[in-house]
Amino acid sequence: MTIKTTAHLNFRGDARAALEFYRSVFGGQVTIATYGDVGMPSEAPGADNLVFGQVESADGFRVMAYDIPGLSGGSAAAAGSTRRENGTTITDSPFFVSVRGESLEEVEGYWSALSVGASILEPLTASAWSPGFGMLTDSFGVTWILDVAADRPAD
Repeated sequence: MTIKTTAHLNFRGDARAALEFYRSVFGGQVTIATYGDVGMPSEAPGADNLVFGQVESADGFRVMAYDIPGLSGGSAAAAGSTRRENGTTITDSPFFVSVRGESLEEVEGYWSALSVGASILEPLTASAWSPGFGMLTDSFGVTWILDVAADRPAD
């Protein structure tokens, strides 16, 4: 049996913009369906918001997203907070999204694009466990951990 786990992100009216941004960072195809597409009258408030959205790339990146019905005003303000303090991550967010690449160059490319408008929590640099590790909260309020897979010794 094989399963896939995909982060499903919840937004407040900006899911489409977030998915387009993530596509610009990671590549791939965006799939969206609005509430209007599934039967909500087009003149109803929120009909253009996403009931389903996804970005999926051939490299394996995938996130899903939707706009929470009845909530608007942007997601970042409602996302909670994450900060670094005395070498410790302090957060009230229930999750982070992790992206692990095979090379520092690959991860640096994602980092460069994803960090536009972001709050950098931990700069992308070598760590005790990885040739490259960094942490940021993007302009949509999603906290990302990017790192490079460490070489493992052969068994």
